Order: sequence, then structure tokens, then C-alpha cells
Amino acid sequence: MTCNLENPNQTLLEFEQLVREGGVASWSGELKVGVDLGTANIVVAVVDENDRPVAGMSVPSHVVRDGIVVDYVHAVSTVSKMKAALEEKLGVTLTKAATAIPPGIISGNVRCIANVVEGAGFQVTKVIDEPSAAAAVLGISSGAVVDVGGGTTGISILEKGEVLYTADEATGGTHMTLVLAGYYRKSTEEAEGMKKDPSRESEVFPVVRPVVEKMASIVRKYIANYSVDAIYVVGGACCFSEFESIFEKEIGIHTVKPAVPLLVTPLGIAISA
Repeated sequence: MTCNLENPNQTLLEFEQLVREGGVASWSGELKVGVDLGTANIVVAVVDENDRPVAGMSVPSHVVRDGIVVDYVHAVSTVSKMKAALEEKLGVTLTKAATAIPPGIISGNVRCIANVVEGAGFQVTKVIDEPSAAAAVLGISSGAVVDVGGGTTGISILEKGEVLYTADEATGGTHMTLVLAGYYRKSTEEAEGMKKDPSRESEVFPVVRPVVEKMASIVRKYIANYSVDAIYVVGGACCFSEFESIFEKEIGIHTVKPAVPLLVTPLGIAISA
């Protein structure tokens, strides 16, 4: 049975507005922070004790590749600047934060991601896998959450609130960009711009559709031995309007995409902090 996403979608839209406009909402109680070190963006989310969005920032960055920090110094510097900017807006010092990892990465890489957040001046309170963070926002207790990031596709299978299985495979938005760059004989920077331009979706999506179909085949393989009645797709790489319909056709399971899929995981990290 598909979860009703009306309330989560409203929360996501509120958070998206705060990020877009650089605003700050009123809050109650202690603030919680989530730091999402993504392949294409670093996002910091701040929520209050009632898990309502208070503030947030998103900065383009390429410090992580396939769940591995490849530019530690720049990562720490970027998160430090975002922390300082949010503290100035909020008028408080942010001392603690949670972060997240793609499922299935080795322990050394987990420690490196946590070290980035600590290096920026936070005490790390929790490290959660990305799809489980997304489930926290969506209020999902059963089903499969698929986090399609820049470098990887991560899957978490939940039943009655428990995570039964997690997996991760290196196919994501970066692969879409590379396919576009090759097809149009453009630089990866130009191809990335094309991919993110909503006005060009009608010409871009047919080219990257095979990548989406491969993502769906990855998910189908990992959920084959589990009873899954709904799939929830999140992450920046699933923003195409036809994305969920391709998944549903290829896998044969009802697939849902929440509002603002790019911001689901970072908000979930903060809620889980």
C-alpha cells in the first residue's frame, strides 16, 4: 500500500523555498542539522525539535565520487562556510550534525565522510544510510526507497519500520551526463547544464533513458527476493518527469516520486540527527 505523501510533500516544498530564498523559519526547541555530501551538491538542512524545516543551503560541489571523498580539504572548507553562513542567519551556533552515506560503502569511507563534517566544526551525532534518511522524511514503514544520486543508485528495503536490506551500485546522474556529452559531443560541463535545464527535457530524456532503464534493472535485481508493493524514488537524478513511469514499467511495481526529490535525503538526515 502506497504511503500518502501529502504532508511530506508540503514539508519538502517549505524546505525548498527556504533553500531557494535563503530564508529562516521560526522554530521551537533545539535545532537539528543534517549534512549531505552528495556527488553533485553539498546540502545542509536545519530542522527544529518538531522536524519542521528552519533553514538550509545547497552548494554545487564535486568533492565526493561514488560515496568516496576525493577532495577532503575542499569538502571541509565548503561545509565550514555553509555552517558559518547558516549560523549568521539563525543567530545561534550549530554544534551537532548527522550525515549520511550510500549503503554498502566500506568503513574507511564512512569514517572519512564523518571526518569532513567534524572537520567543519560539528560533533557528528549519527551516520545514516541515504535511503533510510529519505524514508524518515516520507514516513515510510514498508517498501523500497531508491536514492538516485550523482554517482550511485542506493536501495533500502523496509518492512514494518525495519531496514531488511540495503545495497548500492555505481550508476547515477553522472552517468547520464557522460552519455549526453558523448551523444552531443559536448564537454561534461555543457552536458550537465543540458541535463539540468527543464526546457530541454524533451530532447535530453530520450538520450538518457537507457541509463534510467539500467537503474531500474539494478533495483529489480536487488528487490527480487523481497515482497515490495511500492518503490519511492528520491535524489537529484530522478527529477525527470518520466523517471518514475520508466521504473514502474521496467520493474512492474508502483513507483512514487515525492516533491523536490533532490532535497529529500538531506532533510531526512536532519530529522534523523
